[in-house]
Amino acid sequence: AGGSRYPASPQTVENREHFVYQNGGPVFKAAVSGMADVVAQSMKRNNLSVDDVSWVVPHQANRRIIEQVARMADFPLEKIMINIHKYGNTTAATIPLCLWEWENQLKAGDNLILTAFGGGFTWGAVYLKWAY
Repeated sequence: AGGSRYPASPQTVENREHFVYQNGGPVFKAAVSGMADVVAQSMKRNNLSVDDVSWVVPHQANRRIIEQVARMADFPLEKIMINIHKYGNTTAATIPLCLWEWENQLKAGDNLILTAFGGGFTWGAVYLKWAY
C-alpha cells in the first residue's frame, strides 16, 4: 500500500501491505545482463576494446552484481571502481561517489564507462573521456 492508487491506511498497515517486495533473482539477472550489454554497446559504438577502457564505474547496488557485470563484459576487477563495502548502496550517488573517491587516480584522457541499473528495470551507460 502507498501512493495515490492505493493509499496507506490503518487497515493496510495492520494487514502489513505497506512493505516493498522485490523478487531478487530476476532483478539480479536483469541488472547484470542490462549493464553488461550497455557496456558492450558503448564500447562498440566508440570503437573501444577492454584495453582502451581505463575504468568501468558501475552503480553500486551490490558486489555480486558488480562482479558478474565485470565477468560478462570481460573486465578485470582491477578496472572496476568498487566502494560498496565502504558506503553501501547510496542510490543515485553511487557513481559520483566513486568518481570522487578515485579522482586522484584518474588522468586526463582516461576512458571511463559509467553504467547503472535502476527503478522500472531501466539501465544505461555513458562513455566519457576524463578531461583533467
